Order: sequence, then C-alpha cells, then structure tokens
Amino acid sequence: MIKTNSLTPKEKEIIIHKGTEACYTASFDRVHTNGTYLCKNCGIGLFSSKDQFHSGTGWPSFDRELGNNLKKDKDLDNIRTEVLCKRCSSHLGHVFFGEGFTELNTRYCINSIALDFVPFEDVSDTEEVILAAGCFWGVEYHFGKLNGVLRTEVGYTGGFVDNPSYEQVCNTNTFHIEAVRIIYAPKIIDYKHIIQFFFEIHNFQQIDGQGPDIGHQYLSNIFYYSEVQEKLANNIIHQLQDMGYKVVTGLKPVTAFWKAEDYHQKYYNKNGHLPYCHKWEKIF
Repeated sequence: MIKTNSLTPKEKEIIIHKGTEACYTASFDRVHTNGTYLCKNCGIGLFSSKDQFHSGTGWPSFDRELGNNLKKDKDLDNIRTEVLCKRCSSHLGHVFFGEGFTELNTRYCINSIALDFVPFEDVSDTEEVILAAGCFWGVEYHFGKLNGVLRTEVGYTGGFVDNPSYEQVCNTNTFHIEAVRIIYAPKIIDYKHIIQFFFEIHNFQQIDGQGPDIGHQYLSNIFYYSEVQEKLANNIIHQLQDMGYKVVTGLKPVTAFWKAEDYHQKYYNKNGHLPYCHKWEKIF
C-alpha cells in the first residue's frame, strides 16, 4: 500500500522530493522502547530498535537493516550513498561506513519523518487505515485494544488548512474531521474486520456528529487508500443497509493527515477515564 496521498507537504518534501529534516529535530533520534521502524510511505519493516544507536549527529542511526528492504544509490552530489525503500523508492536518508560508531562500522542516517514506529519487534509488513467516528479519543481507545493493531495516532484530515490546531478545527470552518490513523498487521487482522469493528463502536446512523458531540469534525467517515479498500468498505455498508440500518458514513479518498497535539494522543490511557460516546456492540 502506497500512502503518498495522506502525507503532509513536509513529509512529501523529505520522502518524495529527497529533502533532509533539520538535525536535532528528529523524533526518533534516541531509542525509547523496543520495536520496529517502518517506511512511512508503504509500511514495510526497515529497521529494528535493537540495531539503533545514538550517534550524536541529530538523526536516528542504525548499523543494520531489517531484512532486505533497502536499496542504495549514489546521491545527486555523487559523494554520499542514498538509502531508499526497496518497495516504494521513498527517500530515507544516507548510509556511511568506516566511522567507528559500532562493530559493524556502518551508520544508516535516516530522517525520522520518513519512518513510522510500532512497539512490536520483527514486524515485516503492515497496512493502514484512516477512520473517523466522532471524538477521536474514544475511537483510538477501542482500536488500541484490538488484537493486530500495532499503532494508533489521532489527528485531523479532510480540510484545507495546513497543520490545523484543535482550536481551529473546533472553532473555525476548516472542514477537517477528527480521525484516527491505524497501523495494523494484516497477518493477524484484515481490513474487512477493521471496518466491521469500526461500525460496531459508534452510531453510524447519526447524521450530525456522534453522541453529544455535534459538528462537521465529528462526522462518521472512512478514508480509503485504494480501490480495494473502497470496494471492501462499500460492501460492508451495503451489508448493513441490507440488515435495515440507515448508514450515513462517508466514504472518501485519503488526504493529508495532520497529527493532533500530544495531549490528545492516547487520551484515555493517560487520564484513566472511559469513552463517553463510544462502546462496542456486536453487529457482525
């Protein structure tokens, strides 16, 4: 799955147009927990945290790749060696040899913005979906407990303002929707069951929001990456309609996904409360 359409302009600048993020701004500069680093643009596993080290250069550093998912080319400067994702050709960074940081004498110098991280080891491949079902706190809470979901991230999508704030989304007409980006392991759970679970945790018949949360930003929507995802989601919507439900959930292609402020991430895990307008009720 190629995710270019959901990338922000900054992400495209690095991943597609071969830019470089500023040093010491990298979110993955230091190892925080065990897990796997993925290609942000296609979801394939690239590096293990076990092979990461702190080089002091201001970018994430690894001395070994995971599997055989990288390719290396001469950079445009004809000096450095560029590192790309073998599957989708996304620009990741550069590789350097002979610096003496580790016994392998290799340093993959990678842009954080070109990576995703999941707190699971030896992940070989992943898929992704972006879903909206009212307040993103509750949606993330339920999907975070679903077996096969590797990572969740709340944010805003569907609007026309770059990098919107929560206040802008709530108080101005940016047309963004609160959504959750879900990375999952297709060997454990498939897209069909992800979408079925989505419909089981919210009221997809409510036309003006979700529960007491009223407004455009709380509308029910599925954002698809491919024709395959669109078709599968449509099939489930038709199945619900055949069961007598009046489905108002929108079905739209993905657009730029803007990560929400840190205090929104894993909100209920942080404060120990439970969702106020989402609960799981079996339908399928």
